[in-house]
Amino acid sequence: MEKIGIKDIALRANVSTATVSYVLNGTRNVRPKTKERVLKVIEELNYRPNDIAKSLKSKRTNTIGVIAEDVTVFNVPEIIDGINEYAEKNDMHILLTNLRLQKRVGYDYANTDLYQKNAQDAVSNLLSKQVEGIIYIGVHPRDLTGLINTYNKPIVYTYCYAQDECSIQYNDEQASYDAIKYLVGKGHSRIAIISGLMDSIPSRLRFNGYYKALTEFQLPFDPQFIKVGDWGLNSGYHLASELLKLQDPPTAILIMNDLMAAGALRAASEQGIVVPRDLSIVGFDNREFSAYLSPGITTMDLPLHDMGILAMKALYNRISGTNEKTEETPLCKLIERESVAGPRLSLK
Repeated sequence: MEKIGIKDIALRANVSTATVSYVLNGTRNVRPKTKERVLKVIEELNYRPNDIAKSLKSKRTNTIGVIAEDVTVFNVPEIIDGINEYAEKNDMHILLTNLRLQKRVGYDYANTDLYQKNAQDAVSNLLSKQVEGIIYIGVHPRDLTGLINTYNKPIVYTYCYAQDECSIQYNDEQASYDAIKYLVGKGHSRIAIISGLMDSIPSRLRFNGYYKALTEFQLPFDPQFIKVGDWGLNSGYHLASELLKLQDPPTAILIMNDLMAAGALRAASEQGIVVPRDLSIVGFDNREFSAYLSPGITTMDLPLHDMGILAMKALYNRISGTNEKTEETPLCKLIERESVAGPRLSLK
């Protein structure tokens, strides 16, 4: 099939090749009627501009690389969707690489030696494809300083961070504070917490929010109400069981992820404690299953889609050379379901 070029379009539309170029690239204003005529011919001839040729001429590829540590982990797909949304609106293209860390290293994310070469290989591969910048999506918030070298290409981290680089995070401390404030508003004053591993940044920040709220609302700080889990369902089950067997148990528990909250629901059921009549539970993450448990778990929804949009916006601004400030701490939102009510006087 004969290749269609700008000259063919210009001839049929009875305009100069320069005018066709202006319409294609949007570099100059063209009279509306002329533009409409050119666009109609482009459609009739099914013309597709050569992106490679355009990029060589403009020295822009309008392509960014996205490195996901693992696309099977719950937070990643929604962040990618946010990235895609912003990219599409700004005529950018995405090349996605999945490091598959869950299969490679399990939960041993702190041991960067296990996957540093894979991460750097992914960067090198993307740079060879002339990407203009990279977004790196973590599966757990942590410091990745020194993990990769982008050779001066702009990079934005999200759901993780690196020192002296742009990162987009949500506000863990505020989310935990807001959850306690919500429980206080329901009348609770004896509020326990089941955290994730304390070497985790989200765990520490969420505990800070919990402690800040206890202090601000003048609630009792009971060391027996502080439990440290491992993010798994079984730890939620065992730790909630311990809390509910206390002589004067809590009337509410803030649990740092929905998986542990599901374990806590099972523990309460086995002890004949009805949620939310006898015990209120608030989770974190708004995992899909949390809406289908009985009762559905009230939880803090992470702004994952917004994080993707903001990460792409921040990278786009750096590529474009603009100095527009990007908000880097989108807030979590409380999702009210059926696991919270006002407190009863006692569980005993």
